Amino acid sequence: MSRAKWTERRGLAALIAALDGKARYVGGAVRDTLLALDVKDVDIATPLLPEDVMERLKAASIKVIPTGIAHGTVTAILPDGPIEITTLRRDVSTDGRRATVAFSDDWKEDAARRDFTINALSADPETLEIFDYFGGLDDLRNLRIRFIGSATERIAEDRLRIMRYFRFLARFGLDVLDMEAFKACVDAAPKLALLSRERVADELLKLLATDDPRFAVGKMLDGNIFGQIIAETDPAAGPLLDRLVRREKTHAIGPSAVRRLVAILPKDKNKADAIAKSLKLSKKMQKAIAARLESGADDIRALAYRTSVETARDVALLNADETALPDMLAQLEGWHPPVLPLTGGDLIKRGLKPGPIVARTLATIEAAWIAEGFPDDQWIKKYLDDLDGTVLQ
Repeated sequence: MSRAKWTERRGLAALIAALDGKARYVGGAVRDTLLALDVKDVDIATPLLPEDVMERLKAASIKVIPTGIAHGTVTAILPDGPIEITTLRRDVSTDGRRATVAFSDDWKEDAARRDFTINALSADPETLEIFDYFGGLDDLRNLRIRFIGSATERIAEDRLRIMRYFRFLARFGLDVLDMEAFKACVDAAPKLALLSRERVADELLKLLATDDPRFAVGKMLDGNIFGQIIAETDPAAGPLLDRLVRREKTHAIGPSAVRRLVAILPKDKNKADAIAKSLKLSKKMQKAIAARLESGADDIRALAYRTSVETARDVALLNADETALPDMLAQLEGWHPPVLPLTGGDLIKRGLKPGPIVARTLATIEAAWIAEGFPDDQWIKKYLDDLDGTVLQ
């Protein structure tokens, strides 16, 4: 493994030194470095017990927090971000949702607890030698997502691995499907109902936020895995997602989990809202989904004014005619919805009596202003002058 930029984080060398050669980089940092991807989170494993790790780091004047000490994890606070350090473990028992673990000093035993071969790689911090117990390097070279050992057994240990399989398939696997893994996921999918909706939703949104989730989502639809997660999908979910991702790529628009979720959800607002609530999505996300189910995208700037530029852009990507889409997106590019240059106080100064009529009149004027394409103050003045003999009295 090459010495990537993240290995030079401030304080990391001192942390490694404090662990006195009893540490390895593990998981995503190793995997993503080998794929020449950016690394955000750095995790370290060690045979040292968590209390020993804390003592060593404190002696080296490194701030450390016992974030999950019962499960072997402590967090070192370094200038360039936190680093999690976890004692090697082995599973004592599992129930499909959580595991009871015991500490270990066996690196291979700890690696065997991980889900996929590409996630079981570890690296020596000094030499950067890679330790690969389960063929992860070969799978990484071939962009293949493969469970460690029996896919059925790995999923039985933690059913969320079904969702993780398709997320990693979308991120790394391109269109290479491990049929044993796929069958195990399909067979175990009904057990997803036993997991917390928050955990399932988190994995689903991460999947949809990948660069191109079409193949993975298509296989989930083929295997009726979505049927175990949400009550219903759009009958044309696959083609709709395909069209959306193609449009995103054509117009250089980045991924959006919410936008893509709307593509696969039923277009009935009540059904979509019920599904969003069943997944226990945040109120903000529920509102975002409802806004993107807006069917009228003819006046795209009017929609952006009522909602937001981001929402209007998503509605266009989801619903607009192919020939109209480029112009709609161009209208939104760099555009900031203006503020109506009129207040209720202005109407009262012109003679309108205070009360509900002020709000109604203001709404009427605003609707006309939007329909005219957000004209300038002179248009407002002329509009009010024309009203003076009728409404404003």
